[in-house]
Amino acid sequence: MTNKEKLQNLIQDVFLLTPEEFRLDLKRSEVETWDSFGVVSMAVGVQQTFGYHFTPEEATSIQGVDDIIKVLTSKGIAFD
Repeated sequence: MTNKEKLQNLIQDVFLLTPEEFRLDLKRSEVETWDSFGVVSMAVGVQQTFGYHFTPEEATSIQGVDDIIKVLTSKGIAFD
């Protein structure tokens, strides 16, 4: 499974999305369940899936899936 697939599964699980609702350019403002509790759940899921622990500033600044990929890529996690 690729890292993109892992991230897709994680985002779908955390935010209760169908595969059809998931996009790499999906924004927080488009997802009703992406609230403060969702941010915490997403951060825990990222740590469990990718082994990276977001700082509080990183977690709260994320506005979409592309931001998650940017942070993880900057930490050496590839999304090719």
